[in-house]
Amino acid sequence: MRIAFALMLSAACLFAQGPKPPNPATDWPMYNHDSASTRYSPLKQIDTKNVANLKQAWTFTTAVPGQAAVSGRGRGGGAGIGGEVTPIVVNGIMYAPAGNLVVAIDGDDGKEIWRYQLPRGQASTRGVSYWPGDKDNPPRILFTSGNNLVGLNANTGKLDPGFGREGMVDMVIGYGGVPTIFKNTVMVGANSLENPVGPAANTRAFDARTGARMWEFHNVAQPGEPGHETWLNDAWKDRAGVNVWGFQMTVDAQRGLLFIPINGPASNYYGGDRPGANLYGNSIVAVDAITGKYKWHFQTVHHDLWDYDNPPAPVLMDVTIKDGPMKGKKVPVIAQIGKTGWMYIFDRETGKPVFGVEERPVAAGDVPGEWYSPTQPFPVKPPHLGKIDFKPEDMVTAEDTTPEHAKACKELYDRSGGFYNAGAFTPFLYHEDGKPPRSTIIFPGATGGTDWGGTAIDPKEGYVFAYVQNIAQIGWTEKKRPGVQYSFDENGSTLEYTRAGVDGGGPFFTFSAQMKDADGKVIGTWPCQKPPWGQLYAVDIKTGNFAWQVPLGITPELPPGKQNTGRSGSSFAGPTATAGGLVFIGSLPDNRFRALDSKNGKELWSFDLGAQGNANPMVFQGKSGKEYVVIVAGRAVHAFALQ
Repeated sequence: MRIAFALMLSAACLFAQGPKPPNPATDWPMYNHDSASTRYSPLKQIDTKNVANLKQAWTFTTAVPGQAAVSGRGRGGGAGIGGEVTPIVVNGIMYAPAGNLVVAIDGDDGKEIWRYQLPRGQASTRGVSYWPGDKDNPPRILFTSGNNLVGLNANTGKLDPGFGREGMVDMVIGYGGVPTIFKNTVMVGANSLENPVGPAANTRAFDARTGARMWEFHNVAQPGEPGHETWLNDAWKDRAGVNVWGFQMTVDAQRGLLFIPINGPASNYYGGDRPGANLYGNSIVAVDAITGKYKWHFQTVHHDLWDYDNPPAPVLMDVTIKDGPMKGKKVPVIAQIGKTGWMYIFDRETGKPVFGVEERPVAAGDVPGEWYSPTQPFPVKPPHLGKIDFKPEDMVTAEDTTPEHAKACKELYDRSGGFYNAGAFTPFLYHEDGKPPRSTIIFPGATGGTDWGGTAIDPKEGYVFAYVQNIAQIGWTEKKRPGVQYSFDENGSTLEYTRAGVDGGGPFFTFSAQMKDADGKVIGTWPCQKPPWGQLYAVDIKTGNFAWQVPLGITPELPPGKQNTGRSGSSFAGPTATAGGLVFIGSLPDNRFRALDSKNGKELWSFDLGAQGNANPMVFQGKSGKEYVVIVAGRAVHAFALQ
């Protein structure tokens, strides 16, 4: 107790001298490091030559004495840090949510400085934000909890009564991500339910000083607004989904533009009740960050029938283009990738594609009453990241993995009645009750491509790094049958049709097989197509080409010589890059935290975390001057440094 009191007293004395503004050169002040969502640290104490000497410096968990931290993804509450959390660091102090707590930690030794305990509910399982304050208000830690936006005094960890109503603002519709802050504006998405009908999940902004609502952007285009004509038959009314559930948004601080990555409309797999392209579903939308006024948009998927969301925050970079129609021009670029695995690159001032986008014909399905878009937007460059189609010869063989795995996959293929695939944007075909099964397979599936983990950049090389999962989704669309429980996003809806499959109702029924050891213990779920199952890409934004691509992750249960499969599964986190020429990533089910050479993708270091690190890494410099690399795994914060 005396030690804890001394630490708090020391911190109080430090804060009493007046807070310093965040230093982006040494701190990690935002979820994605900066408003441009670069996930790039300019620190280079740790580099390609010495990263092999990286050792664990400290760990932190909120577990009480005698209560161990819990391994696993850590979505819920309980002791320890949630498994999707990326902490922030300002002036050497780390801040993070931890179940029903928010904690401040000394970045050099991992010791707790203060904690705030919510009277009820949980803090966001993703992270917190920092507002530096002004002459009338102290710096604040802002985070979400259910429907509330909460403001803490960053100096003390206590609710700040000057924000909202005694430190809390009722957002009405909750948001599980991290507030995006630009000047005195706090912007949030919405975690609405994915039933077809429900409250509007609009993007909103609040005043960081008072908590007052500033503006609200209509994610579903309303009458009189651009894009309203894409909702036929009044399908815009009471439309749910079309939200920002991803963990943060992106701001061009120089131009004052907020870029909103909006996800698809509900329901996810049937759209007969919402004919039309459905703006601003599956779009990136640019608005004025202070007023919310619309500037431009681009829709990456017309009339989404695949759950092809855009969870990641787009990334900003200024580069001189070396190919295509903008060759020779220095362009303020914005790059967006999502579950489709396509990367769209635009001039962020105008929304004009840098390398071009083509509307190409795509296959239509045969579901009664469905509306199918005749075309979809295909970027000219870069090529698709990951796998995009399927042929029978793509199936895994015993030579690729094991006879047991190949046999289980062949049985699933036969049980499904074979697979139909027509390339990118293949629609799920209709299955009539009582008829033999015939399944559709799509690459990537709804858990494939690039999810909320998003991207990182190397501004010196002009590279954008993205991890993609080669996970297929299989099944069909059918009429709802009485007594059958279907996927979560259809529960309670009145739609006549839904997504299903030969072995159940879904929704994420993947082409994979659960494998067990000789004792019957589950050792993993492995995809049924040939590896690689997960890849890390470096896209050269100057040319639109791949600089390199490598399989990412191993399957240690396979025989030697077959283990370099790349990994996928519940791997949704992404990479982080540094000026030391490194890319750090730790999201894979092989439990390894890795450092790769940013120029060629060569693995230079790895550490077994003992649990899956399904969180984005971050990098900062402590008050000691030492550089730390941090990742959350197994309900704990793990910090690494040179020894």
